[in-house]
Amino acid sequence: MQVRAGRQAGRADIADHLPARDVLAGAHRDAAHMAIAGGDAAGMRELDEIAVTPGASRLRDHAVARGVDRRAIRGADVHPPVHPHEAEKEFLDDPAPLIAEAAHPKVVAIGETGLDFYYEHSPRAEQTASFRAHVAAARQTGLPLVVHTRDADDETIDLLRDEMGKGAFTGLIHCFTGGQRLADAAMEMGFYISVSGIATFKNAAALREVIRSVPLERLVVETDAPFLAPVPHRGKTNEPAFVVHTARMLAELKGVSESELAAATTENFFRLFTKVKRPA
Repeated sequence: MQVRAGRQAGRADIADHLPARDVLAGAHRDAAHMAIAGGDAAGMRELDEIAVTPGASRLRDHAVARGVDRRAIRGADVHPPVHPHEAEKEFLDDPAPLIAEAAHPKVVAIGETGLDFYYEHSPRAEQTASFRAHVAAARQTGLPLVVHTRDADDETIDLLRDEMGKGAFTGLIHCFTGGQRLADAAMEMGFYISVSGIATFKNAAALREVIRSVPLERLVVETDAPFLAPVPHRGKTNEPAFVVHTARMLAELKGVSESELAAATTENFFRLFTKVKRPA
C-alpha cells in the first residue's frame, strides 16, 4: 500500500501512481488498489493513495510482499496477499510467512484474504484455511486484516466471529457488496466498511441503503482499480482520480459535505492503518 497526495483539486497526480506491469498482489496486478479521499469542499484537493504495488519497479524506496523479489520493489506500503482466487495454487495454512514479512516497515496490513463463493476459483476448504492463516497473522502482528467476501456473507461472519473468540484483531471489509447482516456483524467486531465504485451503479440501490446505515466513523473509500470504475466512468479502466466520484456519492448519501466526508474517511484510514505515517 502506498500513501500519496494528489496535487490538483479533484484529481490525483496519476504519474505518481502508475505501477509497472510486474505488479504481483492478489488479483490486482496492474493497479493502484485502494484510495481514500481527503480534501476540501471544492473537490477533494488531496487523494491519499493506497496502492497494492509489491513488485512495481517505477516506485521509490522499498517494500515487501510474499513471493516477490525485494530488489524489484519500489516505494509501496503493502499488505502480504494470498487472494481467495489463488488459495489453491498458493496454498497457505501457516501464518508464519505473513508474520515474518509483516516485520518490514512498509507492510501495513494483512490481505487481501477471505472467501469468494461466486467465482470459486479455489476450493472452499483452501480458501477457509488461507483466511484463517491471514487472521492469525493479523492477530499476532496487530496489523489490520483486509477481507474480500463475495456470496459468502454468512460464512465470513461465522469465521470472523470464531476467530475473534481466539483473540481480537482489526480490519475492514474491502469493496463492500454484502447485506445488512454482514455490515452489522463487521461493525460489531470493530471492522470498517470500504466503499468502491460499485456503490455508484444504478442497480446498487440496495447496497447504498446498507452503506447509508454505516456510521461515518466506520467508512473508507477505495478505487479497486483497474476494476469497478464509478459512474460516470463505468466500463472504463478505473484509476485513482475517479475516487472523487465515489466519495461525492457517499457524502450525498450520508448527508454531509464533501469536506466532512473527506476528513472523516481520511481519519478513519489512519486510525485503522496505524503503521502508515501521516503526511507532514
